[in-house]
Amino acid sequence: MLPRAAVVLAAARATAYRRRMPAPQSPPDPTSRVCDPDRVKYLHLVAAARASAVHPESEQQIADIVRVTVDNEVDTGTFSAIVADVAADTLP
Repeated sequence: MLPRAAVVLAAARATAYRRRMPAPQSPPDPTSRVCDPDRVKYLHLVAAARASAVHPESEQQIADIVRVTVDNEVDTGTFSAIVADVAADTLP
């Protein structure tokens, strides 16, 4: 059996080689996100084209299509405006 000092030394060495956890990153500030108006227009057109191809039956389905299309590139207000506009054009 190993002496106590050897066990403690071996345990101390083992922890020295463990990978450290990365420092936590703060989430991006949503007010600092600025999207180019041309990019917003493009995303709006793509979302409208996808929605018209699918023929959604509810605003929730349209919101899902828009969410996949814009992929966190726009703020909540712009997202809601795109959903409302696409819903007005595609829902019966």
